[in-house]
Amino acid sequence: MVDNKYFSEAISLLREVVSTPSVSGEENEVSNLLCNYLSSKGYTPERISNNIIVNSRRYDTAKKILLLNSHMDTVRAVGHYSFDPYDPQLDPQRIFGLGSNDAGASLVSMIQTFLFFEQRDEPLPFNLMLLISAEEETSGKRGIKLALRHIMRPDCAIVGEPTSMNMAIGERGLLVVDALARGICGHAARNEGLNAIMIALDDINWLKSYKFPLISEKMGEVRCTVTQIEAGTQHNVIPDSCKFVVDIRPTDCYTNSDIMDILRAHMKSELTARSLTNKSSLTPCDHPLIAAAEACGIKTYISPTTSDWMRLDFPAVKMGPGDSSRSHRADEFVWTREIEDGIKGYIKLISKLKL
Repeated sequence: MVDNKYFSEAISLLREVVSTPSVSGEENEVSNLLCNYLSSKGYTPERISNNIIVNSRRYDTAKKILLLNSHMDTVRAVGHYSFDPYDPQLDPQRIFGLGSNDAGASLVSMIQTFLFFEQRDEPLPFNLMLLISAEEETSGKRGIKLALRHIMRPDCAIVGEPTSMNMAIGERGLLVVDALARGICGHAARNEGLNAIMIALDDINWLKSYKFPLISEKMGEVRCTVTQIEAGTQHNVIPDSCKFVVDIRPTDCYTNSDIMDILRAHMKSELTARSLTNKSSLTPCDHPLIAAAEACGIKTYISPTTSDWMRLDFPAVKMGPGDSSRSHRADEFVWTREIEDGIKGYIKLISKLKL
């Protein structure tokens, strides 16, 4: 039985979090708020830049470590909000505002889950560690990657993101490629030069038809999508350059470097990867976290979106209250019942976990 105080405190804390602007890279105030809250519970949070680390009072070096991680930052408000994105509003059933769903609901649910296990009489057979990360939305240098250097390496993790409390056992990576096709300027009327647009089209047509030979049993095929293109300045000038952007969703069969090597071997355009570190992730089917999910009747799936999971070099799953479809859009909200279900779901899962 979970005391209602954990639900009410989570909802109250989330309203405060939403009311405190925390755009990625600008989390100082919300980090202060969360540190003060955890201090009021008798803990001494370790702060690494704006990241927050809290260890169990029952920490035992002989036991394994389960990391609970979610992020405090948000994207900038997008679209046309019908209300102030930093006003959670006094609605008994919903909490509105930027970051309420992604990932504030997971954040406060994980904090209350951590406190629940800390305050009960019976200790867990493993250590709990709480890491609230900054700069998740921008994959910033002062985010979880920095914080991980200051902690004992966990054995596994639950990453809190809005998944409707289903469990992602893997997530596709992200590889964004800037392509530049080079041609030679000429007058359109005289059919001079070398048209960069046509070179780009050849490459785009190749991308459209190419199938990566290795197909992941869990994630399927690598997906490539051209999402932006830019060329030309005048109607009568053959362009000497054409820029386009390719959004690639890798699987566990290829590293991002592998994919870049394949593209460069087949395409004429100059290719530059924005980052090679946004890797795909997949936890083995026989891992204890997945066994615990099966024992709880939790649905598992492969997530098409990325998270701080890609920064972890140990097994993890992604799971949290809220709906991913509400993220990064105007009039963001989360149902209060989802937070209650989130706390109950985390507690049930952790209680079934055998590390």
